[in-house]
Amino acid sequence: IIIIVKWKKIGLFLDNVKLGDWHNSHYSVPVGENLDNEFLKVYLSGRDSKNRSYTSYVVLDIEKNFDLVEISEKPVLSPGKNGEFDDSGTMATWIFNTDDTSYLYYIGWNIGNNVPFRNSIGLATKAIKEKEFNKISNGPILDRSVFDPAFVASCCVLKVENEYFMWYLSSLGWYEKDKVLKSKYNIKLAKSYDLLNWSREGVTCIDFENKEEYAISRPSVIYEDGIFKMWYSVKGENYKIGYAESSDGVIWNRHDNLVGIKTSNKGWDSEMIEYPHVLKIKSQKFMLFNGNNYGENGFGIAYYDE
Repeated sequence: IIIIVKWKKIGLFLDNVKLGDWHNSHYSVPVGENLDNEFLKVYLSGRDSKNRSYTSYVVLDIEKNFDLVEISEKPVLSPGKNGEFDDSGTMATWIFNTDDTSYLYYIGWNIGNNVPFRNSIGLATKAIKEKEFNKISNGPILDRSVFDPAFVASCCVLKVENEYFMWYLSSLGWYEKDKVLKSKYNIKLAKSYDLLNWSREGVTCIDFENKEEYAISRPSVIYEDGIFKMWYSVKGENYKIGYAESSDGVIWNRHDNLVGIKTSNKGWDSEMIEYPHVLKIKSQKFMLFNGNNYGENGFGIAYYDE
């Protein structure tokens, strides 16, 4: 596939900056929140010495080339109690704001026995004017089901007319390749009227294009010019970013050749590029993303060059 590069990379951010006493490595799955077109709040997940993920945030000054101006003093989300769905990690995956409430969707991690791990989706909320998020429950709002037999994970939520759409990672199961267990997953659709209770019918939105692909994750959708546009991660040998379009948010057509961004020739994102989050700031599209080893050194920002 020949990719015409339209996304211009600004660079690597944080670059091994320590986020707190708990933080040992990684800056995974950046989730951007536009604060009045002045600051960009980025939620991201780091790992402690036991490899458990915690969600933290940083604030960047948009007008000053995204200079770092604030680091959260404590984790936004921490692992739950033993036996709960998030006892091995809490990884933010999407933020959705209404007029009065912020909804922070996150991935809960459990270490597995017969398989490496199991994920599900939790929710934390706060009033817009408050600072701290609170988990709405000790259990997940979306878990494995008849449509999602192994686990569910990263998601994206948008309001579509009078209901909410959630595009989410659905694991179909595990298989062994070269004596390593790997999970096979694609992107499915759930719907809700209250951002809390979600119904599923097993609708697949983004599926595999060939036998080499086995992992499609981290959907990021915007509605622009009458079209739903989705960026996502897709893995064959290594993660890369894909792109798809839809007229209704349900039936999608992949156009990975139009994604406009690829790995660099050298450096922190030369081996893999993944976990895109696309958002608009002053009508300009920006993409947050990770690079080699799932965001080991930091995260990147790129802008769309029309």
